[in-house]
Amino acid sequence: MNDTSTSTPEPVRFDTKIAVLLRDDLETWQRLNVTAFLVSGLGTQLPEVVGEPYEDADGVPYLPMFRQPVLVFEGTKETLTAAHTRALSRSLPRALFTSDLFTTGNDRDNRAAVRAVPTGELDLVGLAVYGPRNAVDKVIKGARMHP
Repeated sequence: MNDTSTSTPEPVRFDTKIAVLLRDDLETWQRLNVTAFLVSGLGTQLPEVVGEPYEDADGVPYLPMFRQPVLVFEGTKETLTAAHTRALSRSLPRALFTSDLFTTGNDRDNRAAVRAVPTGELDLVGLAVYGPRNAVDKVIKGARMHP
């Protein structure tokens, strides 16, 4: 008799990808801040990326998190601009962070800072993209995994 109940299950391979692309000249605190802001945008608008709530052995509940890994990349300003253009052309869900947002102190001013700049002139420091794996790979082409 062959008992397969103790075998290791196949790893889950997602058809989609969550990618964050950061400009390579950011300070460490900026990279962390930008990443947190960017992924919060995806989680609020794309319920399918959020998994089930967590609970520890004592029954203490915790908020749900993304159901899949978030891959973080870095690239030059030009790489970010190209990725943004490709994300727009593919109509992929995206969140952006511009250099202007480092000088604002609240959500209203953040939105106004982005609204004041034409698309082609945005000084991007971060971009989050979600979609089919192949499409996201094409968007972030030229970027490298964040060390």
